[in-house]
Amino acid sequence: MPTIRFEQPDGRVDTIEAPVGISLMKAAVGADIPGILAECGGQAMCATCHVHVRVGEDRLPPVGEDEDEMLECATSPRVSSSRLSCQLPVTDEVDGMLVYVPAEDL
Repeated sequence: MPTIRFEQPDGRVDTIEAPVGISLMKAAVGADIPGILAECGGQAMCATCHVHVRVGEDRLPPVGEDEDEMLECATSPRVSSSRLSCQLPVTDEVDGMLVYVPAEDL
């Protein structure tokens, strides 16, 4: 299983193993990662699973139209590496990914 690291605003890093085939958001919620609220359940309709991809961005699919629109509604400012974790599939290629959970999403 790929390993994903979630960096919190206080500097703590939570490392999880995520099963291939689910979304990064589902893996985070299943591991009780703080700050990944996922209010819409992964439908790209709320931006409460917003993260900044710090390592591994080049291994992800491009931002889709719905995701792009919702990122404009995120409570924390959008940055160039902003993504909705519900739109990021866990694959073997994302092993070692590091994402930052913005403080405003906590």
